[in-house]
Amino acid sequence: MTDTASPETSDRVTVSQALFRDGMARLAGAVNIVTTDGPGGKAGLTASAVCSVTDTPPTLLVCVNRSTSAAPAFLENDAVCINTVGPAHQDLAMIFGGKKPMAERFAAADFSTGASGAPVLRDAAVSFDCLVSQRAVVGTHEVIFCEVVEMTQAADATGLAYFARKFHELGD
Repeated sequence: MTDTASPETSDRVTVSQALFRDGMARLAGAVNIVTTDGPGGKAGLTASAVCSVTDTPPTLLVCVNRSTSAAPAFLENDAVCINTVGPAHQDLAMIFGGKKPMAERFAAADFSTGASGAPVLRDAAVSFDCLVSQRAVVGTHEVIFCEVVEMTQAADATGLAYFARKFHELGD
């Protein structure tokens, strides 16, 4: 049996939106430029809310805030590419995470088109080109389950993590 604090001695606090966001700032996450194209248009955003789901079939999930300018395209399109980026992409991550028009975001880097039809960042550490297999609405976000149809990876890639509201370089 595991020792746990009793409710009387616990440091539990009510979880407000601000407290939750502060806690999430302490949960390190890989930096990803997530892109889509299709009937809903071409769009992209920066996300750390990306997670492996299963390897059979290879599936990732990405969480997209439904109020962002990129959300309408992600909600309508079935092609998604999750481009995990490295230290050289910090400025690009800021561009895709900001308020710039979509055309300016995509003009800032070199993209090709993946098998799904989504834009693939040519020099990403790894790119997971996917087709949407499922969606779920949870609060303010759409959780998009993405089945990987093609993958490319850089041979000597290093990583970029987001922690405490700052970028951190990850070596080999």
